[in-house]
Amino acid sequence: MQPEVEIRFTLNGRPVRTHVPPTMAVLEMVRERFALTGSKLACGEGECGACAVLLDGEPVLGCLTPAVDVDGRVLVTVEGLRHKADLAPLQKAFLMEGAVQCGFCTPGMLVAATALLAEHPHPSREQVRRGLEGNLCRCTGYVAIVEAVEDAGKR
Repeated sequence: MQPEVEIRFTLNGRPVRTHVPPTMAVLEMVRERFALTGSKLACGEGECGACAVLLDGEPVLGCLTPAVDVDGRVLVTVEGLRHKADLAPLQKAFLMEGAVQCGFCTPGMLVAATALLAEHPHPSREQVRRGLEGNLCRCTGYVAIVEAVEDAGKR
């Protein structure tokens, strides 16, 4: 059994601390230690994006990023994207455009799109496509997802 390391960081806007083994991934930590199950484990190899979270505002793959790397930083999961008691405009756009099918890829798509919109508030279609690269969806064909991100950029 590996010794655990104490880490302190901001999780979805609140300061937290926990102990993790050096080999634990961010995704495992948020799901097991904080009961935040929105981010999904799909491929476990960094190929699908379902596990994406924001680390200091940048999207990272939760299945590959060591939990110890969040020490002293700001981590936002899909649960942290909400605006107080309401959905974020991007989340509303996903619902309105029918961009949520089975929902498995949706957390990673929302995280990637949030980072994209922070960098490009009114993205072109090509910027949306590039911003969502690395996020796989097997249900929608991406059209509704791209349109939802474009719609959120217009608001």
